[in-house]
Amino acid sequence: MDQHTLHPSSGSKHSRKRLGRGNATGQGTYAGRGLKGQKARGSVRPGFEGGQIPLVRRAPRLRGFRNFSRLEFEVVNLSQLSENFTPDSIVNGDALAEIGLVSKPDALFKVLGRGELSISLSVEAPRLSNSAKNAITAAGGNFMELSPAVKRVRNRIHRRNLDTEISKNSSENGDDEN
Repeated sequence: MDQHTLHPSSGSKHSRKRLGRGNATGQGTYAGRGLKGQKARGSVRPGFEGGQIPLVRRAPRLRGFRNFSRLEFEVVNLSQLSENFTPDSIVNGDALAEIGLVSKPDALFKVLGRGELSISLSVEAPRLSNSAKNAITAAGGNFMELSPAVKRVRNRIHRRNLDTEISKNSSENGDDEN
């Protein structure tokens, strides 16, 4: 006897509700779907609110809305750099992954200015905080920011003003393509 050969004895299994088989069955005419509309005619996924912003996105703190375009950076502090590196060494993703401060060599990380840096280092990082930049240069080291933060203007009115300023500056400098 195997699991797939088992079947219930007669009488213990409920027969499924047969919808739309006439009014005598109690589930005729509209078959429990009500009158008209998307739910009556086709299928609608669970939680769909007719194109309105769903509850999950209206109140993100309740279930957690995760922004798909957000970049997550791992944190590396100056105190960690001074503990793990010798003077005049190069600090980059490969070196940090080797000692376990970041998860993998190509991971996004940001160097923050927490702690003291007493040795000179050459730091190559996707992002650095201003306090980290100041501390690195004060200690006699140098840094290279690989992908600095882009300040995006989200408001259309400001973006239009920004675009017109750029075009004015380019026309004053003689950069027109005419």
